[in-house]
Amino acid sequence: MTTGSTASRLLLGAALAAGLAATLPARAQDTVNMGAVLSLTGSNATVGEDVRRAVALAVDKVNATGGVLGKKFNVIVEDSGGNPTTALNAARKLVSVDKVPVVIGEYSSGITLPMAQYLVKEGVTHINVASTSVKIRDLGASAFNLIGLENLGNKFSAADAWALGYRKVALMAPNNAYGQGVAHGFKEEFGKLGGQIVSEMLYTQGQSTYRRELQQMSRAEPDAYIYTAYGQESAVLNREALELGLRAKPWYAILLSMSLSDTPADIAKGQLGMEVGNVQGEAGKAYQAAFTAKYKEGTKTSYTGYAYDAVLMTAAAMNKAKSAEPAAVQAALKEIGQGGYVGVTGPIVFDKDRQRVDPPYAKLKYDGKVVPR
Repeated sequence: MTTGSTASRLLLGAALAAGLAATLPARAQDTVNMGAVLSLTGSNATVGEDVRRAVALAVDKVNATGGVLGKKFNVIVEDSGGNPTTALNAARKLVSVDKVPVVIGEYSSGITLPMAQYLVKEGVTHINVASTSVKIRDLGASAFNLIGLENLGNKFSAADAWALGYRKVALMAPNNAYGQGVAHGFKEEFGKLGGQIVSEMLYTQGQSTYRRELQQMSRAEPDAYIYTAYGQESAVLNREALELGLRAKPWYAILLSMSLSDTPADIAKGQLGMEVGNVQGEAGKAYQAAFTAKYKEGTKTSYTGYAYDAVLMTAAAMNKAKSAEPAAVQAALKEIGQGGYVGVTGPIVFDKDRQRVDPPYAKLKYDGKVVPR
C-alpha cells in the first residue's frame, strides 16, 4: 500500500511538472518584452525613479491601445545601482535570459558606453535616452540616440552663459567620460566667444565634502560658477558653496534638473542653467498631464520624455515590422525615424547614423522647481 501511494504521488508530481512546463512557454509568449537598465539606487536614484515612472506610463499607453503584435507589452527594468559592472550584468541578463530585442538606458555616459557596446556586439538594439557623451555616436549599427550630445549641448550652454554676461568663470564637472567631455567642450566653445576659464576642477565622485576644492576655485575670483553634477553629489556641492559664501556669485548648471534633483529648494533657488529640451507641443502637454495624474506630481528631470518616446517608438517599430526580432525592429526604427516621429520631446528624425537631428534644448531657472526662463 505504501509503495503504491508513493508511486502514485510521483506520477502525479511528474504530470503536474509536465503540465507546468507546457504552460510556461505559452504564458511567456503572451507577452512581448523589451528591457531598461536604470539607476534605481545610488547617487542618481532620483533620476532613475523618475525615468522608471515614465517607462511604466508608456507601457500603460501601449497596452491601452492594443499592445504589441496582438499581445501584452512589458518593459523588464533592471537596476544598475549607478555602477558599470552591475549595469553590464543587468544587460547580459536581459539578453541571455529574457531575450529582449531592445534595451534603453543607462544614465551616466561612463555606464552607458560599456553596456551599449555589449548590446551592439550581441546585435541587440540600444536606444540612448539620457547619456550625452559624443562617443555615443560611435557605438555601432544597432544603436539609436534620441538626446542631444555634448558637442551640441556645450555650444548651447557656452552661448547662453556668454549672453548672461559671464566672462571669467570657474568650471566644475565630474572626472568621468561625461564630465571630461563637458569640461573640454564648454571651455573650447566659451573660448571661441572670448570667454575665459579662470579655474577648472574635475572632481572625484562620491566624496563627503568638496570644501577644499570650492575654496581653491573661489581664489580665482570668477564672475560666475559653471558646473554639472549628479544629484546627490550636487547636493553636497551646493550646500557647501552656500556655507562658504560662494553663492554671492551666479551659479549656472549644465543639465539643471540633473544637478538639482537632490538639492533642497532653499539652497537651489536662484540658480540658472540649461537642459536637454523636455516636452514639446500637444503630445508633450498630454504626457505631462498623464504623468501628473498617475503619480500625483510632475516630472523631476528632463529625461523622462526621452524614455517615454523610446518605449513608444519601440512598440511602434515592432508593430510595423510585425516582429520582435532585433534586426526587424532596427529596420523599422530606421524607417520610422526617416519619416519623422512625433514624440513628447518633439519631432524625432534620425540621420544616417541613427542620431537624432536637431535635438531640443532649453534655458531654465530654479524657482521652487525647474522652470523656463
